[in-house]
Amino acid sequence: MHLVILDRDGVINFDSDQHVKSPAEWRPIPGSLEAIAELNRAGYRVVVATNQSGVGRGLFDIETLNAIHERMRAQLGEVGGNIDAIFFCPHRPQDNCACRKPKPGLLLEVGTRLRVSLSGVPAIGDSWRDIEAARAAGARPILVRTGKGRRTLAEHEIPEDVAVYDDLAAAVADLLAPAPVP
Repeated sequence: MHLVILDRDGVINFDSDQHVKSPAEWRPIPGSLEAIAELNRAGYRVVVATNQSGVGRGLFDIETLNAIHERMRAQLGEVGGNIDAIFFCPHRPQDNCACRKPKPGLLLEVGTRLRVSLSGVPAIGDSWRDIEAARAAGARPILVRTGKGRRTLAEHEIPEDVAVYDDLAAAVADLLAPAPVP
């Protein structure tokens, strides 16, 4: 089974420092939904692993988060794509939970629930905490410049083994490109 783990805000949809708090505020980054559909057509399972501290902060509730995800799934369905599962951490940073990225708990839960090793599994995110969580879980971190990606590049020295792409569409195009023949 091929698997790709995606962060949500800043990778699939436009991010907001004030949080995406309603379905109306959820807007896909151009090309992201089509990229997920391409992964599906190539036989990949796609899951989302996302910090959603707005729940813990009381900015929105679980029902609203579910409605946001339903909007995402509906728009994805319109282009022939599917997300197999959404894993989220509802906690605030100060809650010190094991599931909030940069800790690996959320990604490890993906591996446990899907009964797969995360070794080498692409984990595409836009922040340093996405890179740290992927590494700690044994996945292969990939950074996109959308969302907080450009800020991440400016504030951190990105290791050479972390691929960087302009957006999810570019990352997926490279992931699905035929391997070079030696």
